[in-house]
Amino acid sequence: MLKDFLLVGLGGAIGSILRFGVSSLIKPFNHFPLATLSVNCVGSCFIGILAGIALKESHPNWYLLLATGICGGFTTFSAFSLEGLQLLQQQKAGAYIIYTGGSILLGIVFAWLGWKMIK
Repeated sequence: MLKDFLLVGLGGAIGSILRFGVSSLIKPFNHFPLATLSVNCVGSCFIGILAGIALKESHPNWYLLLATGICGGFTTFSAFSLEGLQLLQQQKAGAYIIYTGGSILLGIVFAWLGWKMIK
């Protein structure tokens, strides 16, 4: 059990560092939260790939490290929620609709594409 926590913690640390790096490289476009949208799409694709692999073969330790840990640390629902709220507070309803709808739709599409790449 301790090993599971350590794997998730290590993966979470790696994922968070990667997210911070990507966020440092991708600047907002016209106050649109492009970095969060990007990491959530990439993370969705990666977890789709991992889910596809998990269906074929069982590697629980690797899944904890990569999916729960790295993907969990890399993607961010809390930043997505805050940035959506900020768009609403800035009275940018159109950007809010594009961001929230696009994030949800693209997240699902990217997870499906990742899964299909392995299938």
